[in-house]
Amino acid sequence: MRVNRIGRVRKGAAVGLSLAALAAGATTGAGPAAAQPKAAPAAAADCSAAYRIEQTLSSGTTWRMCWHYNSKAGLVLEDISYQPKGETKPIKVLNSARLGQIDVPYDDGSVEYDDLTGFGFAQGLMNLASGECPGGTIKTVKVPDAWDPAHPDVKGLCTTTRSRGHAYRMQGDSANKVFQAQGKDLLVYTVNQVGWYEYMTEWRFQDDGTINMNVGATGSLSYEDYDAGDGRGWPIGKGAKAYATSHSHNVFWRLDFGLDGSSKTKVEQYDSKVTAPAAGQEAPTNKTTRTKVTKELAGDTKPYRWWRVVSATGKNKDGHARSYEIVQGPTTRYPGRSFTKHDIFVTQYNKCEQYASNNPGNCPATAGKSVDKWVNGQTLTHPVVWMNVGFHHIARDEDQQPMPIHWQGFSIAPRDVTAMNPLTPAELASQNGHWQPGS
Repeated sequence: MRVNRIGRVRKGAAVGLSLAALAAGATTGAGPAAAQPKAAPAAAADCSAAYRIEQTLSSGTTWRMCWHYNSKAGLVLEDISYQPKGETKPIKVLNSARLGQIDVPYDDGSVEYDDLTGFGFAQGLMNLASGECPGGTIKTVKVPDAWDPAHPDVKGLCTTTRSRGHAYRMQGDSANKVFQAQGKDLLVYTVNQVGWYEYMTEWRFQDDGTINMNVGATGSLSYEDYDAGDGRGWPIGKGAKAYATSHSHNVFWRLDFGLDGSSKTKVEQYDSKVTAPAAGQEAPTNKTTRTKVTKELAGDTKPYRWWRVVSATGKNKDGHARSYEIVQGPTTRYPGRSFTKHDIFVTQYNKCEQYASNNPGNCPATAGKSVDKWVNGQTLTHPVVWMNVGFHHIARDEDQQPMPIHWQGFSIAPRDVTAMNPLTPAELASQNGHWQPGS
């Protein structure tokens, strides 16, 4: 038995938990109709109304996408497009976005879980109470391969809007005018129970075009799992008798970009080198170089390193190629497995390559079962990005009871998708590039 786990016979036990959760939440519904987000009037993504998410935020930005629910990955978002004010049509960003694996190895080497492909992550979808989706809509999800085939429907997908604080503030050289705006996000999330854990998979679509992808782990510390007697755990409760086993969460996301409607995107890596001040200079110098990633990549984050995915077909109104920059969040890279030793993998699209580890796809036996094996020198014509974000969980007294949510994730931010800040007020619309006061 291990922290937050049902145990080695966890799958069977999880069935009972899921059935109980379904029964307890069978009458849960959405919030009041009047409080639900307003649908955007423009044409939506190419899917039926039941599987369409379409939201115009108060700033004028519209996000559109389709969704479906996969028997292993859970929530899958497809045909994601972004349309800020001033753009005459939606700008497609992603063909699809979803989780690619949650790998959980324990510090004492006793066990390692692959939550998506081996331990019923998708089947553990939880019913949501209306208070968990304030001002939004809770959609009913038909769970494939449900633990209880007679009750596959779960009110488990929340779509709502949230404020995020200042989007910008500018006073300039005069106190006569302050330009400021409060940012708004479209929030889409599910909660999936795996053993004692409850994973909140959250997607935040900002009105400035940024997409935030996060997984939060909450739920409960298993009272049966305080058995780490090897010095690796942490004492929980009175004295130093009950030790919780430490473990890692290695969360993978799989992103298939389709910028401007084309899968033939390009990937670039940027590295900056800082050198000491030369004679006569006041400060160090910093030179940034670009490397075109033309073949499959297993990459690591470093200071002054970042990547972007570039449209092969679309440009903004300034004539610059549209792209999305990958913004890595805090991570603890796990060195114990070859597929967790890198922060980013970029692979050539292959239909059978679906999960970062213990991949159940119908790949040839020689292809390997994990994402690191798929980086074998292929030329990138349709790149797929796999992001790996790690968290080392050493339990603490404050993790009980219930356990406060701990987040891990990353973002993709628009780089030259629009010619200016998409939230620019009308009074500043002329100040693009090298403008002059009074122009």
